[in-house]
Amino acid sequence: MKYPYETFKREVSEQLACAITAVYGIEADVKLEEPKGMADVAYPCFSLSKQVGESPLKIAETLAKRVEGKWIARVEAVRGYVNVFVNTDMLAAQLLPQIQEMGDSFGSQEEKHETVIVEHTSANPNGPLHVGRARNPIIGDTLARLLRFGGYRVTTQYYVDDMGKQVAILYWGATHLDMELPEHEKEDHRYVGFYQKAASLMETDESVQREIEEIVKRAERGDRTLLNEIRSIYGKVLEGMVESLKQLNITIDEFVEESRFIFDGSTERVIRELEKSEYTGRDGNALYLDMEPFGVHGRDKRFYITRNDGTSLYATRDVAYHVWKGEQADMLINVLGEDHKLEAKFVEVALRLLHKKVPETIFYSFVSLPEGKMSTRKARVVYLDDLIHEARERALAEVLKRRERDDKIDHIAHHVAMGAIRYNIIKVRAEKPIVFKWEEALNFEGQSAPFIQYAHARCCSILRKAARTPSQVDPHAEYGHESERELVKTLARFPDVVGEGVRNRNPSAVAEYAHELASCFNAFYRDCKVLGSPEEEKRLVLVAATRQVLRNSLHILGIEALEEM
Repeated sequence: MKYPYETFKREVSEQLACAITAVYGIEADVKLEEPKGMADVAYPCFSLSKQVGESPLKIAETLAKRVEGKWIARVEAVRGYVNVFVNTDMLAAQLLPQIQEMGDSFGSQEEKHETVIVEHTSANPNGPLHVGRARNPIIGDTLARLLRFGGYRVTTQYYVDDMGKQVAILYWGATHLDMELPEHEKEDHRYVGFYQKAASLMETDESVQREIEEIVKRAERGDRTLLNEIRSIYGKVLEGMVESLKQLNITIDEFVEESRFIFDGSTERVIRELEKSEYTGRDGNALYLDMEPFGVHGRDKRFYITRNDGTSLYATRDVAYHVWKGEQADMLINVLGEDHKLEAKFVEVALRLLHKKVPETIFYSFVSLPEGKMSTRKARVVYLDDLIHEARERALAEVLKRRERDDKIDHIAHHVAMGAIRYNIIKVRAEKPIVFKWEEALNFEGQSAPFIQYAHARCCSILRKAARTPSQVDPHAEYGHESERELVKTLARFPDVVGEGVRNRNPSAVAEYAHELASCFNAFYRDCKVLGSPEEEKRLVLVAATRQVLRNSLHILGIEALEEM
């Protein structure tokens, strides 16, 4: 599918390439920039200057005189740049009918005919999700939505660690401790006390530590009876975690248990194949992979594949999981905390040695409290459920400032709250750390979901008052006001933002764009009267187009596009 703004940029690139060949006799790879406030697109002449031995200023002046086309309104040479401005009326004539026709699919990319597995969350099912862990599913779910909009067939997976130390601690606590469970409607909150008490005892009582270690060993040897008993405990916690995710509009397509790769023999096959590698050595009976040839030095250069007793480790089973995943999809993407970088490197190296598909990995930085890092074991957390509850209360208070209490108020407050949480996480690029602060997460002004939702609701309100949504777009309509023209151009950029976000695996680009579009619409609404003006019809077209593109943006972000607030 062709989008108008893409056609404009292609025309500019072709015109520049032809001009460079005609004047300098060379073929150039024309890469355009989009400098905000300076031009719609710009071509920097500095690298070309080195090739042809002429100043960037002179090159820009020469090329600017040769660039023209039906999509191009004007061209300027400014300080070594060729600045190009789009023909806004032509853009509007093609863009606005396209938005109307495509509706919820406007901005989507062509079908890729490729399948993708996005693995995200995969938190140990030993207690409620806390705010630090919430960054993983929010990034993973939003990325999956973005990739689907980008033309991929996406499945999300949650890898359940049902054999590790964390669930063993939970299981031991639930079966050995005589504790009164707290009154709570969710099982994850009730059972986390067993985990915290058992973890504390393990640090001071060697007998408890030995018993828990024995549980882990039995699980790793594939004791089905024990694993079923463990599942009966952690399963209740996992159900509570999934319920919390659903509150944030996050669903997981598939849950894959670690133990299946013991039972199906694939972990053993991985061990036997890696054992043949020239990079594999032994420390007693333990098998390890020498990571030094792959850039890992110091004490971490030996990554163990098995223990002395021959049992596998979590990372080895993770390799088996990835071998299996690679057979299910064309592309694999993992969302992991930055503390998993070493293990992820081992998995990557092992998969390459096995000649298997290697995943892309998106590492996210930690969410912390102003007091420091969060920990379920030490009970120093802000639970996601508590955040959701607090967000609802604060959202309700904000909404009540704007409307009387009615039967819609709880629905609106819920989606304002969930949007605030999701947006506060996703607007920050994954690699940047977040210090979680209530006042920022629940800010209802500025760069926030409620600000964007309110712009969408305002569009809906205008169209309700007009008692119609334009069914046809006048191709000859002219948009002379600067705020109209800026809104048209901002709407036109949405498919580019989606494409960039897909290529860079960066959903924060959509979050930033949604805020920009909402701001641009607010400026238009401030400057240009819609209802009752002589230009009402064409401006209603702009309102309807803005409503649609805001809706599509919010859909990718997993946030409800509210019609009233």
